[in-house]
Amino acid sequence: MSPLNGYTVIELAGIGPAPMAGMMLADMGAEVIRIERSTQVSERRAKDISLRGKKSVVLDLKDPRAVRALLQMIESADVLIDPYRPLTCEKLGIGPDECLSRNPRLIFARMTGWGQSGPLAMAAGHDINYIALTGALHAIGRAGERPVVPLNLVGDMGGGGTLLVAGILAALLEARGSGKGQVVDCAMIDGAIQQMWMFQGMLAAGAWDDGAREANLLDGGAYFYDCYECADGGYISLGAIEPQFHATMIALLGLDPGDFANQHDKAQWPALKQTIAAAVRTRTRYEWCRVMEGTDACFAPILKMSEAPAHPANIARGSFVEIDDVMQAAPAPRFSRTPSKVRHGPPITGQDTVQVLSAMGIAPRDIAALAKGLTAGDAVDVA
Repeated sequence: MSPLNGYTVIELAGIGPAPMAGMMLADMGAEVIRIERSTQVSERRAKDISLRGKKSVVLDLKDPRAVRALLQMIESADVLIDPYRPLTCEKLGIGPDECLSRNPRLIFARMTGWGQSGPLAMAAGHDINYIALTGALHAIGRAGERPVVPLNLVGDMGGGGTLLVAGILAALLEARGSGKGQVVDCAMIDGAIQQMWMFQGMLAAGAWDDGAREANLLDGGAYFYDCYECADGGYISLGAIEPQFHATMIALLGLDPGDFANQHDKAQWPALKQTIAAAVRTRTRYEWCRVMEGTDACFAPILKMSEAPAHPANIARGSFVEIDDVMQAAPAPRFSRTPSKVRHGPPITGQDTVQVLSAMGIAPRDIAALAKGLTAGDAVDVA
């Protein structure tokens, strides 16, 4: 048994944070049924980790018959994940009003960049745009240079997918007591702002220079919280903020503690950073691992994605799993009594259409009629 065994989630096909949320819920044991737009297959699909553990049903939601089928499915579902722009589901006839009238306990979880309301709600955008309005993008980068794009981790994944899971789980808990569902409006811009809570507090306390990059405790400004190049071109990370950890770091680097007595004097940071950099360049990344890894120096080598699965710490915790020859993150978080698991890799597009629709009470003749609406050669086997 996994934590969400017995729950059914219908995920309308999208990209980025919504599929990530569906993946996490599937890892936790929910039956996640992904509604695909067509049976068109691409080579990338087999490598799409977000599809793991899910069932695949093909429905053309521009077809009224498919809409009726989806509404019937919703009657026995717990969650619907909507990854579309605001009002798209309403235009298709599957908005919150229609769905909640069919199933008053349904959690209608909406994932957008700008949210369901506001002047930008209908505008296109991506992670970089959403985090641009939060202060996060401006804060990340080197002094005198343009902001650094932090992959799409801050908006899409942390601010979107992870927050969506939290919202869904909270709404499911509330529904157990009230017997009522609700709409969860999850916006990536909101999630990114949430993640800035620490820096908002530091700014209010006068402990953050909002006008500069690489000038603060956690943005690479501090010599004891930065990345350094080794003799072999590899890199290491140092993050020794607390005094006792700082002392260990300086000792293991072989430097004079007296030179680093005023750890939080920002005026000294640039010169001390050069001293640290020179010391780190005297050894390879591997050599520094032998000296510092596992100590209280707050040290870790900076690994490429391809290197990370082979690190002993990741091996020991089983942090990566290989599914269908694709190395990927193991389910997280971990549960002591009801562990999550990856049940299977990405399904073939539409492979579960007949089984799922039949289980939801849709008549064979209606399933056959839906199949006829698919492109030639893509018809679902209803035999």
